[in-house]
Amino acid sequence: MPRNAQTKDATSEVTGPRSLTRLLGLFDVLAKSKHGMTLAELNQALQSPKSSLLNLLRPLVIDGYLACDNGRYRLGPSIFRLAAGIMSVWNFSSTMRPYLEELAQLSEESVYIGVLDTVGSVITYVDSIESRKSSVRFSVPVGAARPLYSTAAGRVLLAFGDQDWVENYLRNTKIAALTPYTVTSRKALREELENIRKTKISVSLGETFPESGAIATPIFGADDKIIAAIAIGAPVSRLEPRLSELRPIIVDVASRASGSTRSMLRANEAAALAESKRPAASAKRASVR
Repeated sequence: MPRNAQTKDATSEVTGPRSLTRLLGLFDVLAKSKHGMTLAELNQALQSPKSSLLNLLRPLVIDGYLACDNGRYRLGPSIFRLAAGIMSVWNFSSTMRPYLEELAQLSEESVYIGVLDTVGSVITYVDSIESRKSSVRFSVPVGAARPLYSTAAGRVLLAFGDQDWVENYLRNTKIAALTPYTVTSRKALREELENIRKTKISVSLGETFPESGAIATPIFGADDKIIAAIAIGAPVSRLEPRLSELRPIIVDVASRASGSTRSMLRANEAAALAESKRPAASAKRASVR
């Protein structure tokens, strides 16, 4: 084949509809790989020529959608920011919004939902409602990232997250004292996570910012896997005296939110299954004719 024809074929593979399918497949296989994948492994998984894959991978690494370390490709921070943006508008967010609004009304404080960014090893906030109180209030902008170890919602994600990933995080993450109140002992942090697993309640008082505190609890999805943490945030001076009052409120709201999420996921799965069967049924009717 002439050289210019080969170049044309390679270009079409990285710019056409086939490339879009390959791109989505790439993100899908990497999302399921805890330790990343080499070019050879991606070649085998996607059944795509290495030259085409390289043309696809390079700009994704440059733009931060993928990270490449020691020849292994992983999802990068840009894809997690994109995911956070998507989560703020997709069914999850619209399903969770009434519960967030209810929690804001009952607590009269700022409330928010955060998810785990495994690449950045941080919590990213995907939805929030600020308190209407005109005095000092807690504020978390959507898309903001915070440390896992010092935030109430972050510790919820650690307590109920994939234990292999969590163990790696606890062993390798530098735990810095962000304030005089930050828990920096790994042993103490492990004990705190064990307590959160038992109570489903996480409290952080002045550990990330000296005057700010939060109480958080998990939201579970299918198979009782955690998908997010929901939290109430307020100045420590206002939050601490109300902890016993707020505990049952946030647990009740999160429990109902988890049930709603499971129903949404089951409905989505059922719709996807019905859609996948539709072409087969149509083909069968056509053959009968």
